Amino acid sequence: MEVKVTNEHNKKRLDVFLSNIADISRNQAKLLIEDGEVSINGKIIKKPSHKVKEGDIVSFEIPEPVPLNVEPENIPVEIVYEDKDVVVVNKPAGMVVHPAPGHYTGTLVNALLYHCKNLQGINGTIRPGIVHRIDKDTAGLLVVAKNDTAQNSLIEQFKKRSVGRFYRAFVHGTVKKDKERIVLPIGRDKFNRKKFSPNTTSPKEAITNYQVINRFEKLNFTDIRCKLETGRTHQIRVHMSYLGHPLLGDEIYGFKLSRIKDETLRKLIKEMNMHALCACYLAFDHPSTKKRMEFEIDLPEGMRKILDYAEKQR
Repeated sequence: MEVKVTNEHNKKRLDVFLSNIADISRNQAKLLIEDGEVSINGKIIKKPSHKVKEGDIVSFEIPEPVPLNVEPENIPVEIVYEDKDVVVVNKPAGMVVHPAPGHYTGTLVNALLYHCKNLQGINGTIRPGIVHRIDKDTAGLLVVAKNDTAQNSLIEQFKKRSVGRFYRAFVHGTVKKDKERIVLPIGRDKFNRKKFSPNTTSPKEAITNYQVINRFEKLNFTDIRCKLETGRTHQIRVHMSYLGHPLLGDEIYGFKLSRIKDETLRKLIKEMNMHALCACYLAFDHPSTKKRMEFEIDLPEGMRKILDYAEKQR
């Protein structure tokens, strides 16, 4: 493919220019340039920072997407919405989002590779574009990109914090304030690499807003709704634990089942087999239509049983 540089793109970086005119990600453009797949006026250019000039003839070919080296698996997954650009899923608790050491199979990516038949490729690879994640033992809504354009749009929305995300959580104890904005930088814990905490050498901004929905004082737990301004790993879990209200079932961050006096509630928490946290609401602007998309799901069964029981005890 050959493209003549117009005045509109004069003095732009080559990777930015390619990203704009070829509708690919800047990272994919960078890789094409560094691999020697791009020439200007017949000369191969391998510097992504090279500035194009009006009148330059830029030649390039975008290779067909190659399959990801991850096996598609017929794993049941609830698809809430899907079109040519995005897929919104309700991830169950216990499922890892992306393959990683110790979790190369059984992940959401494995499932989506099987269920989504029209993935168009992300950065030259046929794979779903994961733009945000939720913990393995957290249930709830995730939006996944199916092409570069959708991924770039969603990444930008997350950067601008225009994506709406609400979580429901059941926390131990009676939360006194009706609402609060928690501003507490967190990072990987100094002494326990599996945990995140304020006690870290690499703190990152973390902001959580919570609002009390119901206080179940007899059972000693509180139902809250959380809105994220940032999306740090384990953020809600760390923040609520720091306030002295760890999530029900979250023993990593301080919950102790022995502190639950009600025998039935103790049994329901144990059977829940997750910590009591669900990403129940998600909103974003559609990458192509720009229409605001909103999705809301019911609580997972384990949390629903706890809530039903608690309401009967009021």
